[in-house]
Amino acid sequence: MNNYFKLTDTVYDITEKYPEAKELLISQGFEQLSNDLMRKTMGRTISLETALKSRKINPELFEQKLVDMIEQGQYAAGTGLSAMKRNSGAEIHVEGVLPCPIRIPLLERLEAWLKENSELAARTDYDLKAASMGLDTAKERVLAADGDAEKLSDLYLSAGFDLFFDRQLMGRYREAGVFEDISGLAHLNPDFENERINLRDPLGQYTIIGVVACVFMVNTAVLGDRPFPSGWEDLLSPEFENSISLPVRDLDMFNALTLHIRRFYGKEGIEKLGRNLLSGMHPAQMVKSGRQQQAPAISITPYFFTQMLDAKNPLVPVWPKEGAIISPIFLLTKASAKEKVKPFVDFLFSKEVGELMSLNGKFPSTNPLVDNGLRPDQHFLWLGWDYIHENDIGALIRETERDFFAAAGREQL
Repeated sequence: MNNYFKLTDTVYDITEKYPEAKELLISQGFEQLSNDLMRKTMGRTISLETALKSRKINPELFEQKLVDMIEQGQYAAGTGLSAMKRNSGAEIHVEGVLPCPIRIPLLERLEAWLKENSELAARTDYDLKAASMGLDTAKERVLAADGDAEKLSDLYLSAGFDLFFDRQLMGRYREAGVFEDISGLAHLNPDFENERINLRDPLGQYTIIGVVACVFMVNTAVLGDRPFPSGWEDLLSPEFENSISLPVRDLDMFNALTLHIRRFYGKEGIEKLGRNLLSGMHPAQMVKSGRQQQAPAISITPYFFTQMLDAKNPLVPVWPKEGAIISPIFLLTKASAKEKVKPFVDFLFSKEVGELMSLNGKFPSTNPLVDNGLRPDQHFLWLGWDYIHENDIGALIRETERDFFAAAGREQL
């Protein structure tokens, strides 16, 4: 039952009262709401129901999802659940970010587990922010360590490539052999260890507990007489110039997407994708560009957000034939701390946490005991460990971003 808002309430009123609504709407393509001035002006003139229908989003499914997010947040506040726990003199330090759709359930599970392990809890502090808040704080602490591995946290958890592979950040410690995969798993889930893909780090340093899968949706009402795209290569066609929406503000997903395009389609592929960008800009840039906002023919999105579509929606989800591009959820453990953090690694690799990620968040788990419920044709596209180890991924991210926005004819965000 929805006792929080009405679909006829204005977008402004709902987002003002419930920050979860702003986050969810932005994820569904209402990028202009990230500009608070536009949210306070335009948002007062349109109801939530009208806004959703303008994007052909099912209001009932959206309403239920938003209610779930609100109630999760209220439950967390009511129980004292926190993404940060500080203990004076703690000897175990856990740090990172969690994908927003599973953050509250995972924190709830973590806190319950720590209550059962009170001695371990007394020795631990953790700081696990929402992925939407970014990694700036973690990066600042890594930079402040200035090469001293003792100043790093004992365990890091995060999606994406930026923090963990940039040689200016965690990459320097990786090359020094500071980290070790202590999961102890002989094999990963067959979805991620097969003839197509292997997410096991051959150097035994990094651990991947799950992935954020990147797919796309085709708006059949906008596609027109253009061929229906079935894979990533199709999205690079000149036919889709100024027709594609990308998750530019979701840096983990954006970096994963552009790195994979560069890996498999080269710099030319990145430039083609840049030319095909329609939306993903900050609203101020869109106004500055003089372009009229219009519905994209194709929207690239995490697989999770395709779950709110119904049969009447003109948006058709597509799992690309080459495979869904993945932004891995990495677990990074200091070798010197492996004995004291092993219980946390075992917890994060438990079947219960794996099922929470896969079933509740649609973030497929690498745990071999978890059934991710994927069809045989739902496979993945992966950079490959050789490519990661042979390149300075941080520098490559920056270079790829410059090439993308140069081709798009727009400023970098």
